Amino acid sequence: MNQLLQTVRSSAAGSQQPIRTVALIGPPNSGKTTLFNRLTNLRQKVGNYPGITVEQHTGVMALPNREISIVDLPGVYSLNPCSEDERVAVSVLNGKMDGIPRPEAILLVLDATNLTRHLSLAAPVIALGLPTLALLNMGDLLAKRGGAIDAVKLAGDLGIPVAIVSATMGTGLDAVGRFLQQANSPSPTTLPIVQDVRDCRKWAARVAHKSDYRPPLPPAWTRRFDDIFLHRFWGPIVFMIVVGAVFQTVFGLGQPLSNALQDLLTAMGQKAAPFIANGFLRSLLLDGIWKGVSSVLVFLPQILVLFLFIGLLEDSGYLARAALIADRTMSLVGLNGKAFIPLLSAYACAVPAIMASRTIENKRDRLATILIAPFMTCSARLPIYTLLIAAFIPEHPVVGIFLGSRALAMLLLYVLGFAAAIGTAKILKSSVLKSTPAPFVLELPEYRWPTFRTVGLRLMDRGRVFVQQAGTVILVVSLLVWGLTNLPLHHGHPPALEDSVVAHLGHFIEPAIRPLGFNWKIGVGLLTSVVAREVIVGTLGTLYGRDPQTQSVSLQAALQHDLTFSGAMALLMFFAFAMQCTSTLAVVRRETNSWKWPIIQFIYMTGIAFLAAYMVNQTMALLH
Repeated sequence: MNQLLQTVRSSAAGSQQPIRTVALIGPPNSGKTTLFNRLTNLRQKVGNYPGITVEQHTGVMALPNREISIVDLPGVYSLNPCSEDERVAVSVLNGKMDGIPRPEAILLVLDATNLTRHLSLAAPVIALGLPTLALLNMGDLLAKRGGAIDAVKLAGDLGIPVAIVSATMGTGLDAVGRFLQQANSPSPTTLPIVQDVRDCRKWAARVAHKSDYRPPLPPAWTRRFDDIFLHRFWGPIVFMIVVGAVFQTVFGLGQPLSNALQDLLTAMGQKAAPFIANGFLRSLLLDGIWKGVSSVLVFLPQILVLFLFIGLLEDSGYLARAALIADRTMSLVGLNGKAFIPLLSAYACAVPAIMASRTIENKRDRLATILIAPFMTCSARLPIYTLLIAAFIPEHPVVGIFLGSRALAMLLLYVLGFAAAIGTAKILKSSVLKSTPAPFVLELPEYRWPTFRTVGLRLMDRGRVFVQQAGTVILVVSLLVWGLTNLPLHHGHPPALEDSVVAHLGHFIEPAIRPLGFNWKIGVGLLTSVVAREVIVGTLGTLYGRDPQTQSVSLQAALQHDLTFSGAMALLMFFAFAMQCTSTLAVVRRETNSWKWPIIQFIYMTGIAFLAAYMVNQTMALLH
């Protein structure tokens, strides 16, 4: 204790230098990210810390006379380096992270409505001896619900300045600017043994009590909702109803919007056609680029509708409850409930989901989560799902107006992916990755109304990522496929599609995929989709755009012309299980520091996909 106190005192005597780098740290669910967005006005960049895959968020905050770099550290409850997040936070704060200067000041974000629990992080942060400002976030909720805190007394006990703020409302943040203009090191104070978590919690409770902290009353409707949503029987039922409603809306609202966008893009192509001379240029721009890229862009409305609902459920606090419900299922296969958040992230993309698994302390649990995450139905599968379901499954009510046949088909595909993930986890956790079960502790946020700004920013980000994918990867692949459909030249003219290089490539692999009900065009699409799953839609759009028999019809009609119903269902099965994403393979290799696991993962998932597609095609062909 005396040694620690001496460390803080000696740091307090440091010289005053202009602050250029500030670390932002706080527990999860403290509103740290919202505060970071406020302070930087979204002037940020996202990368990785050197040598690891933990995301590094940095931003710039403008002061009257200079700009300050803010490093948003991962959300942590302590500075005991157990998880990857905590190791990163400790390394950055101690100046031991390559390429990142040690911060000259710290902004400590604590949830004012959970102050007793969150204050335990203050002790190890203050012990670092750096100028620190404690920001009691959600101060508006604290006052609104009858809570109180004496910030002056708390500042005296902590030896650092304290400000009550609201990152959501933007109130009280002027204290940050004043602190950064004249920051001082912590005043001498008595701290607990920072390596002792229990001692830190006792100290936090004493400090909160001495500061006249009165916790807010929990809203009565939060308790009433939890009585239903966390009920052993009704909780899972409500969860399934919510999921079913989301997919019904994706088709009920998203499909008409997609059809309208498709009509608009088709009309734009037809309007532009007379202004482009016949020949290679028109074929390149319209058959190659426009049909390839637009065939993927038409699914943007459905993807945005899906992420709108995910954003609403997440910001309302419901998804944290879903994690508790899922923990009961995951514990049966040996997985910790902490795996639910990465797996939930995989519904957007497996790459950030695999990176999010760093919060799992047990290495075997983390590896199991990494290996099963690609089974979850990511947004890249959505274009091919909606294309085939709309083309081959007629819409009719299954549960009245609440659930239609197309929404049910989509829901079953998501369930199949989840079942494959859980089944694979059971195999791994009962054999090569067996480990001792770990307790699952989750802080449940209160139910609250999602803000338009937060949900809107998330939709803008997802839309931007999808459009960038269409404008880069899909554009390049569409150009490549178009080029191969126009080679080799015969007397200066492109060949018939059947005589092109891409047709010869497709016919070469066709015998291997014919038992699945696929033709050579689907085979070419499968090859290109290894780059990214949704690329198959752009590839098929380009191929059918060059085919005289299907050039004037929509992609859905073209597929109905070339695929049987059993072949279409087999293609859905293939994409439900296959590992068709080089980015995911690359991040698995980086996370595991070996090519062994991504190779095993690719062979295993492709084998399951091929077997499932074969069984579905052969079974349905016999029935018909």
